[in-house]
Amino acid sequence: MDLSALADPIFRLPFVVGLLLAGVLPLLGALLMLREEWLAALGYAHLAAAGALLGLAAGLPAVVGGLTAAAGGAVAKGAGGARGNAVYGFMILGGWAALLLVGANTALGEQLGHALIEGQLYFAGPADLTAAVALGLAAAITLPWLIPRLLRARLLPQHDAANRLPARRWHLGFDLLAAAGMAAGTASMGLMAAFALVLVPAWIGFRVAASWRSSLVWCTMLGCVCYVVAFAGALVLDQPFSPVLVAVLLAAATGTSARRCARSLRHGQRPQRRA
Repeated sequence: MDLSALADPIFRLPFVVGLLLAGVLPLLGALLMLREEWLAALGYAHLAAAGALLGLAAGLPAVVGGLTAAAGGAVAKGAGGARGNAVYGFMILGGWAALLLVGANTALGEQLGHALIEGQLYFAGPADLTAAVALGLAAAITLPWLIPRLLRARLLPQHDAANRLPARRWHLGFDLLAAAGMAAGTASMGLMAAFALVLVPAWIGFRVAASWRSSLVWCTMLGCVCYVVAFAGALVLDQPFSPVLVAVLLAAATGTSARRCARSLRHGQRPQRRA
C-alpha cells in the first residue's frame, strides 16, 4: 500500500477517533502514574473489554457496554476505599475471566473477543467518534479542576483530612474519567494499544520533563506523534494498527532509556578526566 492511502476518506474518521484518544489517554496516564496506580489502565481495560463483548451480545454498542463495566469497577473501587495496584490486579483477573467466558458462551464467539484485545481502529464508526469527542470534552472540562486536587492529595495527603474536604469525590471523579477513557480506547484501538498509550508516554514524560506541567505537554505530544507515525506506518506497510502503535511507543521508550544511560555515562566520566 502506498502513501496515497492516507488520503482515502475511509480512513479519516478512524484517524480522528484515534488522534482524540491519543491526546487524552496519555494525560490520564500521567495522573495514574502520579498516584502510583498505573495498573488501573489495564484493570479498566479488561473490564471494558468484557463489558463491550457482553453489550454486543445484548445488542448494544461496544462502547456502551465497555463504559458501563469500567465505570462499575471505578464505583466499586471508590465505595470500598481501596488504593494501590492490588485492586486493579483483581479487576484484570475478573475482566479476563469474564471476557473469555462471555466469548465462549455467546454467538459472538472468541473471534470478537480477540478483536477487542487486538483492536479494530480502521473500522471505527460514528459511535466511536461520539465516544472519543465526549471523552475529550469531559477531560477538557474536568481535568483543570481535578489536577490541582489530585496533586495536593499526592503531595500533602493530610491536608484534605485536616480540612474535612470531600477528597473521595474527586478521586471517584478521576476514576470514572479513567474508566471512560479506557472503555473508549479499548473499543476503538484494542486493549493493549490503549494501555500502551496510557503507560508509555507518561513513563517517558516523567523521565525527560523538568516540571509537572511540562510532563503533561510531553505526554500529549508523545502520544499524538507516536500515534500519527503508527497510523501512517501501519497503512503503508499493510500491518495491523495496534501492534504497530505498541512497537512505536516501545521504540520511543527504548530511545529515551538509551539517551539517559549515555548521559549518565558521560557525566560519570567527566570527573575522572579532570582528575
